Amino acid sequence: MSINNNKGNLIVISGPSGVGKGTLCRALLKKYSDIDYSVSATTRKPRPGEVHGKEYWFYSKEDFEKLIADNQLLEWAKVYNNYYGTPIDYVQEVIDKRKDCILEIDVQGAMKVKSKWSEGVFIFIAPPSKEELIRRITFRGTESDQEIKKRMSQTDEEMRCISNYDYVVVNDDIDKAVESIRAIIVAERCNITRLDSLKADIG
Repeated sequence: MSINNNKGNLIVISGPSGVGKGTLCRALLKKYSDIDYSVSATTRKPRPGEVHGKEYWFYSKEDFEKLIADNQLLEWAKVYNNYYGTPIDYVQEVIDKRKDCILEIDVQGAMKVKSKWSEGVFIFIAPPSKEELIRRITFRGTESDQEIKKRMSQTDEEMRCISNYDYVVVNDDIDKAVESIRAIIVAERCNITRLDSLKADIG
């Protein structure tokens, strides 16, 4: 009997704003070649240098709304009059190639994805402390005190969602956090519920 998993997994990375999700994903993708990044779809205009299918899939408003109507998005939202979403077809294409697909998204989006793709691996990135998260956001210098206060209130709500995730990784050290995520990914590839050939033999 041969044992193999002939598909990759959808790895959903989410957590509060400022916790370092993007930094961790970039480090993970740079270090490991057997992982791909989920490219989002949007109706906003491409910025100089952006390429269709690389930074985003760029759609017209009409085409995006057709994706919504045809249930072709794992999740979507409208932000400042532009649509953003995650195409199901692209995720499926990646995992069919036996690569894991990383989706970096906010907590609300992650819960929408879970309702459609419950077999995904959901990882919550947590800050070492609320004080450290405030320090990181303040250090960015992109938000006012009022905006930071609003974000902290939102963070409290997001932290209450931890029980809906499969794993929690505390981002107190980037290298350690990256290796923790990598360990989760490798473990999930060996999860008996994901080994298709074995399930067929014992079914």
